[in-house]
Amino acid sequence: MSRRVKLALYGALCALCVPFVFPTWWMVTSSVKPISDIFSFPPSLLPGRWDFASYGRVFELQPFAQQYWNSLYIAAVVTVGTMAVAAMAGYAFARIRFPGQNALFVVVLVGLLIPSEVTIVPLFQMFHTAGLTDTHWPLILVPILGAPSVLATFIMRQFFIALPGELEEAARVDGLGRFGTFARVALPLSRPALGAVAIFTFLHSWNLYLEPIVYLSTPANFTLPQALTQFVDAYGGPMWNVQLAAASMTALPVLVVFVLAQRQFIEGLAHTGLKG
Repeated sequence: MSRRVKLALYGALCALCVPFVFPTWWMVTSSVKPISDIFSFPPSLLPGRWDFASYGRVFELQPFAQQYWNSLYIAAVVTVGTMAVAAMAGYAFARIRFPGQNALFVVVLVGLLIPSEVTIVPLFQMFHTAGLTDTHWPLILVPILGAPSVLATFIMRQFFIALPGELEEAARVDGLGRFGTFARVALPLSRPALGAVAIFTFLHSWNLYLEPIVYLSTPANFTLPQALTQFVDAYGGPMWNVQLAAASMTALPVLVVFVLAQRQFIEGLAHTGLKG
């Protein structure tokens, strides 16, 4: 392409980015504005007066540091657990032949069609009976064994199906068993798919909202999506600058994870047949 065409293309892409970037920009800049300036019209791109007091109030009104840690470690545990389950299940469905293999995989995929709202009541009763309500165990076990893990298993199966069978034959010639072939040949090659699974899973766990509301009741146990709803004044109205400050800090890990892993994310989708 000529230089003019490239400049025109980049200009068009920058213009198309505005509707997506502006809400995030408004959220971050409004978090350091006085409340009176947040809804000024026309909206200002930069604060007239920088006020970072709202960030301090986030930690004064809620145990926000503890809630931040809750979301981080839950998302990390769920991501690692889902990757482990999906990698082994996906490899089994792709490479191990057994009676009823395809029928069982269809049954597993049916789990994607069941909304979480349908199962939330019986799951709550089960965890309540086990004495695990107001703990983080439901937020860890349900995603690893539920629909997010099913989607991850599908992604990993599609990737393993595309691997050349000659690799496994060579591994068997070298004396590797089934698990050795998986751990030393198939798994290292599946890093792009695992990257896609990690991003999907981390985002799902990080943004989980319904389940924390149902299972958790102690503020110190809250995760960030639930904590964001607690920044209200004495009349129940939103404290806009404080909420926006908390939301800005909440969005930061998601942006960092996606920027660092976007290459693996795109490669993973390209190798699993999910690209458009």
